[in-house]
Amino acid sequence: MKSKNISIFGLGYVGCVSLGCLAKNGHQVIGVDVVQHKIDLINNGKPTIIEKDIDTIIANAHKEGRISATTDNIKAVKETEVSIICVGTPSTGNGHLNLEYIYNTARGIGEALRDKNSFHVVAIRSTVLLGTNKKVGEIIEEISGKKRNEDFAVVSNPEFLREGSAVKDYYNPPVTVIGSENERALDIMSEIYSEINAPIERTEVKEAEIIKYVNNSFHALKITFANEVGNICKKLGIDSHKVMDLFCKDTHLNISPYYFKPGFAYGGSCLPKDLKALNTIAHDAYLNSPVLESIERSNQNQKRTAFELIVSKGKRKIGILGLSFKKGTDDLRYSPIVEVTESLLGKGYEISIFDEKVNLSNITGTNKHYIDTRIPHLSKLLKSDLEEVVEASDLLVISQNDERFRDLIDRYPDKLFVDLVRVVDENRNHNYEGIGW
Repeated sequence: MKSKNISIFGLGYVGCVSLGCLAKNGHQVIGVDVVQHKIDLINNGKPTIIEKDIDTIIANAHKEGRISATTDNIKAVKETEVSIICVGTPSTGNGHLNLEYIYNTARGIGEALRDKNSFHVVAIRSTVLLGTNKKVGEIIEEISGKKRNEDFAVVSNPEFLREGSAVKDYYNPPVTVIGSENERALDIMSEIYSEINAPIERTEVKEAEIIKYVNNSFHALKITFANEVGNICKKLGIDSHKVMDLFCKDTHLNISPYYFKPGFAYGGSCLPKDLKALNTIAHDAYLNSPVLESIERSNQNQKRTAFELIVSKGKRKIGILGLSFKKGTDDLRYSPIVEVTESLLGKGYEISIFDEKVNLSNITGTNKHYIDTRIPHLSKLLKSDLEEVVEASDLLVISQNDERFRDLIDRYPDKLFVDLVRVVDENRNHNYEGIGW
């Protein structure tokens, strides 16, 4: 790894840890802050925060001459090739972020770049709102007179540090995310992080800007979910920690990528039934469990989202590709697409349905009683020929991940497709739209 000259803007929690760890990895690092006391601490080999191991790291790096600090942003930028923004983004009263410190830093970097001729990378490490990368680039362009992606580039580089284990987290993150439209900048940042024990993921800027919010919202959800389970278990005299230890042992479904794909609502016999049962247990124990209670409401909302998306296309002849709750089964119990299809029928839409398993079940009688007693009106709309359904429809709704359905999008460019399960990896066609992508 070739050593880089790096400036760190903001010597708070993230900035101080980044300063020390980058220096420990062999880079020459200059810290920049408006608070003189922080500058003095770093220049005396002391950290600006209390955090495990950072005092030793800063002291050693200072002794070896690899770190310094200044209030002079122009000097810092001119003496480095990469500037990492780590300034604070506190919440405003209405829940937005105050990005003024970010924009002030961008103005300072822009001033410094006026008289700098070499290519400069600006990495945003702070947690920011969508569009901040673009705005920072515009500010720097305006003030410096330089051209983005020619004279400089902006990279979104979110941090995943926890207080109390920030140094360990710095060296062992789950992933290092860098988002930019400039390959040269991504190459430079990849080299800087080559010593980090984590895969480097190059992404689109917007993906890099939103991932921290998604991560932390899910962490908050996990805590509240576990707390509600704990409250229920305590009432029932059950050891909640043993229950959650068992829960975490399932790495096939519970702690895994499974179920983490945006798409259509859940259905089937197990999830709705067991969720309702757990909510009933909590209710019978006189417990308020708002997270558990809201899951079904959110699921109903996803069904409404699908219905509204289909209706928005303005087509009256609609083909439903898959009626059971998932591919490979004839199980129609709590199938979300059944509910959406019934709503469309109620609004007067002309419906055709293809589902190989359900059609076979109807013929052989394995699920015939359910079909005849619960959805006889839908069974009459079932077709055994996929092409017949396609030809009879102007809009096709894909509710199961079947290769045959994927091919239809290219084969029928004159038809519209609404995809509820993401049968294609990319939005390749003008006639295609996904429910959550």
